[in-house]
Amino acid sequence: MKLMPYGLGAALSALLVLPAAATAFASAPADPGPAAAAGHSPTAIGAFLIDFYGEHGPTDRDRELRVSQHLKDRQAHSADVDVLLCARTAPRAIGIGPVTVAPGAGIGWATVTTYWAGGGTDTFTAYVRLDSRPIRLDDVVCAG
Repeated sequence: MKLMPYGLGAALSALLVLPAAATAFASAPADPGPAAAAGHSPTAIGAFLIDFYGEHGPTDRDRELRVSQHLKDRQAHSADVDVLLCARTAPRAIGIGPVTVAPGAGIGWATVTTYWAGGGTDTFTAYVRLDSRPIRLDDVVCAG
């Protein structure tokens, strides 16, 4: 076996190792980035809100299991108004608008429209924390 000078041997070794490293790098999954790490997608939040609010408002079970402690505390101090609906009574129907997600803030939200028997409508904003497990309603801000 003939010995090669160190410089030439290192260069040849690098040529043999480099393609293997490049192949391993190319097959590694790409970093999903902050959007994937941020939590719930707009689609998941929209589906949650549609299910949560239903046609006339959340069920007693949803109010117990799918609402933040912050909202439960607010409701306990607001006996005359349903803080989840920003109303005193149940609406005739409920619609959920497009969901916006702010990964940097860790929240997603949508406008909720309530339709009333007299033909009127009201809106409020429903917020979901992106990292809530399981997904739950975190806050509600009434429009008026």
